[in-house]
Amino acid sequence: MAKKNQNEPHCGFCGRSQSEVPLLLTGLGCNICSECVELAHGVVADNVKHNKKHKGGFNLDIEDLPRPREIKEFLDQYVIGQDEAKKYLSVAVYNHYKRILQPKDNNDVEIEKSNIILVGRTGTGKTLLAKSIAKKLHVPFTIVDATVLTEAGYVGEDIESILTRLLQACDYDVEAAERGIVFIDEIDKIARKGDNPSITRDVSGEGVQQGLLKLLEGSVVNVPPQGGRKHPDQKMIPVNTQNILFVCGGAFDGIERKIAQRLNTHVVGFGSVSQQNIIDRDNLLQYIAPQDLKSFGLIPEIIGRLPILTYLNPLDRDALLRILIEPKNSIIKQYIKLFAMDGVELTIEDDVKEFIVDKAIEYKLGARGLRSIAESIMMDAMYDVPSSNEKNIIITRAYAEEKLSRAHLNLHIGD
Repeated sequence: MAKKNQNEPHCGFCGRSQSEVPLLLTGLGCNICSECVELAHGVVADNVKHNKKHKGGFNLDIEDLPRPREIKEFLDQYVIGQDEAKKYLSVAVYNHYKRILQPKDNNDVEIEKSNIILVGRTGTGKTLLAKSIAKKLHVPFTIVDATVLTEAGYVGEDIESILTRLLQACDYDVEAAERGIVFIDEIDKIARKGDNPSITRDVSGEGVQQGLLKLLEGSVVNVPPQGGRKHPDQKMIPVNTQNILFVCGGAFDGIERKIAQRLNTHVVGFGSVSQQNIIDRDNLLQYIAPQDLKSFGLIPEIIGRLPILTYLNPLDRDALLRILIEPKNSIIKQYIKLFAMDGVELTIEDDVKEFIVDKAIEYKLGARGLRSIAESIMMDAMYDVPSSNEKNIIITRAYAEEKLSRAHLNLHIGD
């Protein structure tokens, strides 16, 4: 192809001059036009997609899979206690990896997914477990809140918005999303409002549970790419949920009464006294069974699609103290790092840590209460220190008591 001006810069790939292309990028001794860049990008993207598909969806072989013990040891760095829940979650995730990598053989046994449900009081670490395991995973992961879900056609979010979040987490790579993990938080908030039929629809309770069935069981769902409501002219993305692992979590406040009622019905006859002594009344969640979830308001169909049921223990004083100081991202370590970024060395005395734990127990807020109490104590220091010349800050118990009492005084005045 003859060039109009031999001295004019031209693309080293297609040979067109600067005046013949929208944009010419100049490098060290070579040039490339914008159209060749777009073409090269498409070739690279197709090659990456092909390699991912060849590797079974993600860059792991079955020999390289993290074993359940390895997953639990990783969770131990971020979550204190809850060994039973960690064990169940580690096994479920490990089996999910193996399910993805199983060879496609018509004569072989097909491994089915085992969705899991975590039951525990607020602040015991359900969401933290989900967030921590996301750091270890090589599959797309998202956390969604069940409280905003409603039946189609009502104010709120459709059930399909769960998969929209998962697609967004993997940049709308459908193949990647179809092997992901979804954590549905606050699953107890969609419990059936009552056993008696009503003239009004339970659009955020049983209706949502019915809509979740097709997702948990495994089916092809048409998902709106940007979330929100579906409309006829919108282009949908079909997503197969057969290989998506669902982990549900909820506080199920008041379910202890259901468990106690069930246990009491069995405590009859000559062995009743000895059986009563065995039951730990302070932690009834350890005796939770599927029939308790049904009594609470979950429909039998959804309970059957969540076959693995486990619980989280309530946090005692020692556990709260360990949570405050031991994990990699503990609250105390976060404050120390925040001050260190301003060139300030922060020291928090041990009495202060015990004071924070005692107040968290008093307010019955679990591990979440630790952060709010610590924030009230540290607020003035975080406000003043960056503008001062101080290089060492020591937080004493007297200082903590003064700041916390003032914060509570302001709260009561506002109320």
